[in-house]
Amino acid sequence: MSTAAPPRSEHTVAGRGQGLDRGQVRAVAACYFVASFAALGLPPYLTAILPGLGDRDGHWAGLLYVLPTVFSALGAPLWGRLADRFGRKRLLLRAQLGLSVSFLLAGAADSLPAFTAALVLQGFLGGTFAASNGYLAAALEGPRLSGALTLMQGSARASLVAAPILVGALSPWIDPHRQYLLMAALPLAAAALLARMPEPCRPVPGAAPAGHTPRERGDGPLRLLYALEFVFVFSTIVSFPYLIALIGQRLPGLSATVAGLLFALPHLCYLLLAARVHHPVVGRPRPGIGLGLAVVALGLAGHAAADSLAAFVVVRLVFGAGLTLGLVSLSVLAAEAAHGRAPGRMFGTVEFFSKSGAVAAGAVAALVAGRYGASATMLTGTAAALAAATALLLSRTRRRQ
Repeated sequence: MSTAAPPRSEHTVAGRGQGLDRGQVRAVAACYFVASFAALGLPPYLTAILPGLGDRDGHWAGLLYVLPTVFSALGAPLWGRLADRFGRKRLLLRAQLGLSVSFLLAGAADSLPAFTAALVLQGFLGGTFAASNGYLAAALEGPRLSGALTLMQGSARASLVAAPILVGALSPWIDPHRQYLLMAALPLAAAALLARMPEPCRPVPGAAPAGHTPRERGDGPLRLLYALEFVFVFSTIVSFPYLIALIGQRLPGLSATVAGLLFALPHLCYLLLAARVHHPVVGRPRPGIGLGLAVVALGLAGHAAADSLAAFVVVRLVFGAGLTLGLVSLSVLAAEAAHGRAPGRMFGTVEFFSKSGAVAAGAVAALVAGRYGASATMLTGTAAALAAATALLLSRTRRRQ
């Protein structure tokens, strides 16, 4: 995947661990990619899984879709603090093994309560994204760290695109429910690879890496990061659940394959553009996230008016450009905030706000779409992104005065 990876870290502390080179950073991202297949690829098939567990019409699909996210948000701060205390590598291995166990339980479940319990465990015991970011932040700083976080986002986007395709391709031979059993081998394999990785050392507080100018300290940067993480995730995710329905309304007869490609297009934009966007954004994450939010708002507003395949392609590309700029800017902002802080706790809290934004987006999307239709979810995301971009602009103006 063509996203930025940081150069070799020179930070090593004898007896405590070591920094990570480019290949090791890519290995961490690859482990997240393969381990997240079941978590990202199987939920779209819940309506096909639940009838075999007693829910004939799949009424519980919506709730079960967000259930792992809710418990991942609740567990992330705890696991982050434990990572700072007992070691980031141990807690990253724990997250991968937790996923494997929960997938095995989900695949073996023979009732709706047992399957629900497995999804709860998947959310609470997982958290591989936050654990991976905390592991990377313990060895890297500044542009190296933001490059690694950008690569991790690329891994997440690639898995989001590829996982549902793999599950669909296997479905004629293996029931999606039983694919959980097959997918349990992936985080187990990831854990085996990560076991060979070094325990990263904690960056020395106060020692800024070359080319990195730390911004103001205190809780201000953290509060800003948490708020932006929540609102950016909310404004982008709120459009996801009903996009296919909107495309079906505007373009009746369009094949499911083309609709799926339209859904995936912004994520493909990230994979193609993130490496190029990273360097210009380093040192300027706040203008970057503000511009990203504005472009996201423009793209989402276009969705509400699109009425042809060409129009949908254009607005999805615009949305993808805003998504890429916003996510890369958030990675740079997180790398700046992580300087001199315990990375496990910080990234666990970032994950809490990110997952909370996703859960809020799903709930709001269901309410808005049920009352006003699928296009209203796009306008909701537009309003949220515009409000956040305006607040950032006003804040920047006040700081200059």
